[in-house]
Amino acid sequence: MLHNWINIIQDYLLPPTCILCGNPGFKSRDLCKHCYQRLARNRDCCYRCAEKFNVPITTPQLCGKCLSSPPAFDETLAPFVYQGEMRHLITTLKYGTQTKNARLLGLLLTDYLKENAQLPELIIPVPLHKVRYRERGFNQTIEIATTLSKTLNIPLNISACIRTENTPHQVALNAQQRQINITNAFKIIKPINVQHIAIVDDVMTTGATVNELANELKKTGVSRIDIWACAKA
Repeated sequence: MLHNWINIIQDYLLPPTCILCGNPGFKSRDLCKHCYQRLARNRDCCYRCAEKFNVPITTPQLCGKCLSSPPAFDETLAPFVYQGEMRHLITTLKYGTQTKNARLLGLLLTDYLKENAQLPELIIPVPLHKVRYRERGFNQTIEIATTLSKTLNIPLNISACIRTENTPHQVALNAQQRQINITNAFKIIKPINVQHIAIVDDVMTTGATVNELANELKKTGVSRIDIWACAKA
C-alpha cells in the first residue's frame, strides 16, 4: 500500500513522459501506449535460445540448433525484437549514456517475467571488463538488473563473477567468431550457493556470451540457468 502511494505521489509531481516521443507515459512508465504497442514482440521462438521460428507454434519447442547442440543455459526469456524503438532504447542506453532507459527496460522485462518466468534465487548481470567499465562509466546490464531485483524481490549479485578478458566488441563478428572471441572470458571468484540463477543481458544475438558465462556457473554446481534479455537480435 505504501509503495502504491509513493508511485501516485511521484506520478503527480513528476508525471511519466515517453522517452521516445515526449507524450505522456502510461502505467507509471516513461513510455506512451502508442510507442509501447509499436515495440516488436519476440513470439513463436525456441524456448531455449529465443530464436524465432519461421512458422507459428502453439506449444514450447526447441530449434534444431538447441536439439543438436544444447547450450549451457536452460531457458531464454527475451520478450522483444531488437529493432525499431527497442533498438533505440538499448543503443542510447549503452552508447549514449541514457541511463534512464535502464529503468524502463527493466520494468518492461519485469512485466513479461511476472507472467512467464519461473523466478530464480539469484540474478547475475553479464559483467563488463574493468577497462570497458571505466570507458563507459557504467554497466547497462547492472542498471537493468537493479530494477529487476527491486521489482521482483530477487537478490542481485554483481561480485561473484568477473570478466577476465577485454574482448573486442561482438557486433561485427559472425557466430563462430563470437564464440572464439568470448571463450574463457569469465571467471567465478566467489561461492554461489544457489541452484537457480537468471543471467541478465540487454540484447541476445547468438547467445555466445551468456552461454560462456552459464557454462562457468554450471561448473560451480548451479543446476538451472535462465537468460533474461530485453531483446533478441
